[in-house]
Amino acid sequence: MVTIKEFPKEEYLLKGHAACAGCGPSIALRLLFKALGNKVIMVVPACCTTVIQGPYPYTSFAVPLQNMLFEATGATCSGIAAALKIRGLEDITVVGWAGDGGTVDIGLQALSGAAERETNFIYICYDNEAYGNTGLQRSGATPYGAWTTTTPTGKKERKKDMPLIMAAHKIPYVATACPSYPVDFVNKLRKAKEIKGTKYIHVLAPCPTGWRYDTSKTVEIGRLAVHTGIWALYEIEYGRFRLNPPSDRLIDKSKRKPVREYLAMQDRFRHLTEADIEKIQQWVDMDWEYYRKLASSECSDLTLHGKI
Repeated sequence: MVTIKEFPKEEYLLKGHAACAGCGPSIALRLLFKALGNKVIMVVPACCTTVIQGPYPYTSFAVPLQNMLFEATGATCSGIAAALKIRGLEDITVVGWAGDGGTVDIGLQALSGAAERETNFIYICYDNEAYGNTGLQRSGATPYGAWTTTTPTGKKERKKDMPLIMAAHKIPYVATACPSYPVDFVNKLRKAKEIKGTKYIHVLAPCPTGWRYDTSKTVEIGRLAVHTGIWALYEIEYGRFRLNPPSDRLIDKSKRKPVREYLAMQDRFRHLTEADIEKIQQWVDMDWEYYRKLASSECSDLTLHGKI
């Protein structure tokens, strides 16, 4: 376990990148490099990060990076991992880094295939809950009620639960994270690096442009997502489910903040009715009842109990 004082000083996300002010994904990227250093090969499909990294011949990444088609991150990572294995290069980590559109929607088939083949890589979905790079269209990860350019009156469907979809592949490691909790994210990345096989980390990445909040509030928004229970921090390691701090204290509903506090900070939810807010609160409470059962001693192993 590493503390924030032990984070390396080296920076591999360089100054002058093209992220928006207050960009949650860029914070997560910086933490990724703090965790893994520069012995990584990044695979990035069409997403906001293709803008952040900069247009050719310039780059803000001091690591090798392969831009790839929207749907092909998992397949590209599989090829790179196979080439490294043939060459006997075992100290290089292959990282697939994709947004929610390129993960839960367009890239799901290639990611699922890579997981089924037990590809040795880390796949990270940075989830800003919309297609941020192409005009803020809704994705499968856009939450219920959220405004996007293609859901002007609010999305009518619930968000896909991508971490549990990946857990159903019986891969050795699945985790959730948020850059508002940097130590948790860095420790999960370092743990994933030491595990052989497919590792999946789903990162909530607040987006002031798409979520419509002040750019200074990114870290606060991420923390509030966790404290309201909208976003739970957990790991599923070899089938065993475990909540991470501070989520491990939130099974008690009285310790969770009302979801309306999180929703009220974002203009993408300003049209919600009281009935909408109550529906979201009920769904969050139901999710936490499920987490409570998974975290209990008699049901913490999802594989043995047939949950995945």
